[in-house]
Amino acid sequence: MSDTPKFEVIDRRKFKAEEEHETPQAPAETVPEPSEPPAGPRLVVTESKPEPATTVPEEDLQPELPPPPSAEESREQKMAYDTAAQRLEELVRAQNPGVGPQPPVTFENLVQQFYVSAMIQMGAGTQEGQRPRVDILGARQTIDLMSVLAEKTKGNLTEAEDRALQTVLFEVRMAFLELTNMITLQGVQAPPPPMPGKR
Repeated sequence: MSDTPKFEVIDRRKFKAEEEHETPQAPAETVPEPSEPPAGPRLVVTESKPEPATTVPEEDLQPELPPPPSAEESREQKMAYDTAAQRLEELVRAQNPGVGPQPPVTFENLVQQFYVSAMIQMGAGTQEGQRPRVDILGARQTIDLMSVLAEKTKGNLTEAEDRALQTVLFEVRMAFLELTNMITLQGVQAPPPPMPGKR
């Protein structure tokens, strides 16, 4: 014998057949008066006014991000990073005694990194005799990233930093325009006329 208690399900719904037997039928000639609501379910139609379109704030469309690290976590991580970077520099200098300490990374280094990436994506630096490998969409993205950088740092750069960024941005945009003009001209160019006597 199991220890599971037994239970019984009782269905309390009335089925159509039972309702017909239990509820007395009204005579056919009796018509309910207009003041009485008809028995049974009724369809209720209410006019609903369309709600004004609500705009969802852009913040709500962004994926939910984890909470930022605390100030203590950031400080500890920065100390650990600096220690690891120092150990790496000591190892490199031990292997290459002539190498001096690395200069600190500056804003100009960041701009130069973007510049080199964009130019390589547009085929610069290809060895002689090799066909350039062009990533025009990647170049466009790199140039757009530089534009975002220029927009977000506006007013926070020194005159030299701003001049370097604007100059590099101008140069990569010009290179992009030249390259896209070449690509579109090649794509639209008419085929050469057939040679006489050949079909």
